[in-house]
Amino acid sequence: MKKIKIYQVDAFTDQLFKGNPAAVCILDEWLPDEKMQSIAAENNLAETAYIIPKEKGYAIRWFTPTVEVDLCGHATLAAAYVLFNCLSYPDPEIVFYSNKSGELRVSQQNDILFLDFPTDIVNEITVTDQIRVCLRMEPFEVYKGKTDYVAVLESEEDVQNLHPDLSEVSKLKARGLIVTAKGKTVDFVSRFFAPQSGVNEDPVTGSAHTTLIPVWSGKLGKKEMVAIQLSKRGGKLICIYNGDRCFIGGRAKIYLTGEINIE
Repeated sequence: MKKIKIYQVDAFTDQLFKGNPAAVCILDEWLPDEKMQSIAAENNLAETAYIIPKEKGYAIRWFTPTVEVDLCGHATLAAAYVLFNCLSYPDPEIVFYSNKSGELRVSQQNDILFLDFPTDIVNEITVTDQIRVCLRMEPFEVYKGKTDYVAVLESEEDVQNLHPDLSEVSKLKARGLIVTAKGKTVDFVSRFFAPQSGVNEDPVTGSAHTTLIPVWSGKLGKKEMVAIQLSKRGGKLICIYNGDRCFIGGRAKIYLTGEINIE
């Protein structure tokens, strides 16, 4: 019987039961992909991160309950929280290595963790009937990033009250659909829907902000912004645009520490 240490962390929040929960599993070597997928499905969280110690830093992979994904911000933040706060990682910065997204860094400044991620390349596209059907409304603008569509709506209320057609969203050839608008008390707000990735609505999506940050930096003429994801659990993110890199900051809280028993 093999025992694997598992942690569950609420990311992008300073309160338990808010933000986005992620599981973090620490391995000596990669398990078979189907085993890691089965564990992620059993965890039934938006993401499970697996990390392996390397000579300098950690290798990292992310799984939703149904698929492996190229990048996950909140689970990377959760993994860094575990290393810094549960396993006494000694340096102020952790380097994660992803075969799908390259080198990712996380630094700790007081109680805030900052993800250093590559900025997405985003292009405005023509509004399509498919997007209108997904939203059940007319968006102000639509953009396409590497993995997601972004629909800009007229107001924060439009984002908050949106009831998208998830069966239509699942047909988009993308990881998911981000909806966003200018915020009332923060710079911008968003929600993220990804039924095709096994997550109908993600509570807080760090990776989506690699797409949102360049869009809103251009619209607002600002490099530093504060954002809120308007899911039921909610989450707050500090966003800094730095050209081909962006910094996404947030807090986290540990919820669970345990062991997985697998044959």
